[in-house]
Amino acid sequence: MAFAPQIKVPATYIRGGTSKGVFFRLQDLPAPCQVPGEARDKLLLRVIGSPDPYGKQIDGMGGATSSTSKTVILATSSKADHDVDYLFGQVAIDKAFVDWSGNCGNLSAAVGSFAISAGLIDAVRIPVNGLCTVRIWQANIGKTIIAHVPITNSEVQETGDFETDGVTFPAAEVQLEFLDPADEGEDGAGGSMFPTGNLVDDLDVPGVGTFKATMINAGIPTIFVNAADLGYTGTELQDAINGDAAALAKFETIRAYGALRMGLIKDVSEAAKRQHTPKVAFVAPPAEYVSSSGKTVSTGDVDLLVRALSMGKLHHAMMGTAAVAIGTAAAVPGTLVNLAAGGSARTAVRFGHPSGTLRVGAEAAQVNGEWTVKKAIMSRSARVLMEGWVRVPG
Repeated sequence: MAFAPQIKVPATYIRGGTSKGVFFRLQDLPAPCQVPGEARDKLLLRVIGSPDPYGKQIDGMGGATSSTSKTVILATSSKADHDVDYLFGQVAIDKAFVDWSGNCGNLSAAVGSFAISAGLIDAVRIPVNGLCTVRIWQANIGKTIIAHVPITNSEVQETGDFETDGVTFPAAEVQLEFLDPADEGEDGAGGSMFPTGNLVDDLDVPGVGTFKATMINAGIPTIFVNAADLGYTGTELQDAINGDAAALAKFETIRAYGALRMGLIKDVSEAAKRQHTPKVAFVAPPAEYVSSSGKTVSTGDVDLLVRALSMGKLHHAMMGTAAVAIGTAAAVPGTLVNLAAGGSARTAVRFGHPSGTLRVGAEAAQVNGEWTVKKAIMSRSARVLMEGWVRVPG
């Protein structure tokens, strides 16, 4: 019996923020995979090692968590005034599908450096020493991200002393600007930052209850609820939620009905095929807790506490796109996020998450009665872990 040999595809394995993913240049993919469709999805699933009923992704590059089951495809941009097109695929762990419905804010920190190293940026744009500005078109949501990548001796600088809670070792700082993060563009929910028209809604979730909720399209569609309304304090770590099957089922039901209310789906049954978006998070006023690294986060260290779920599990830190949603919602007086942070007007917020703290800035304004945000800013880091070829059974 003849067996098909493995194929080799050029790839780079990169940590960006608190996530890891396999990065590809579009031109390096097999021809049938250079266009969206079944062939591309099957390739990425096999690269990552999904679907895996064991939930371990042993036979692939995935790390068996939502933060490490990710893929990125980059190409020279087709958009004016942009350098690269960035397409993100969130690969399900135990199911055979790739979710293309949103961005990964953490891996966004690695897009600029990969684009430079992969030869997708004109050499004349790269300084000998200093910052290289890379204009990124985020193709999933139709938005612009600007990455400021440090350069030393004409090469991307990856090492440094910038620390990110949720990442063990320091690295070089990469500042990201998310332009016009509200209104999810080509994949949005009606073109409004608050798709229901309200800063706070009563979200009725059959079989679970009715909760106050802020539903926002900024960075990534996100549903915010109060921790206290769910019986939580906002100081919970992963095991407190992920070890509770009933809690996870409750959050997934809230997410499904929130997605319906936001106009992202037409029937709650569709939520199962849209796992990456929307996110659901719960917020609380500042309180002292011990992070997952053992470091104490004091009440005075943060403006509020936030815990967020990704792909059905509590995230070990915070998704970058959800951080944009947090910063944006905090800048709008009257949202649950803003109220948890004290209710005052602000242009930046530092929040506590399971691994520590994160600061994100955003400035909001009302234009013709509609809230808008021109830019959200945060810093992350990125580092190449391995480069060469990934092998996949042909």
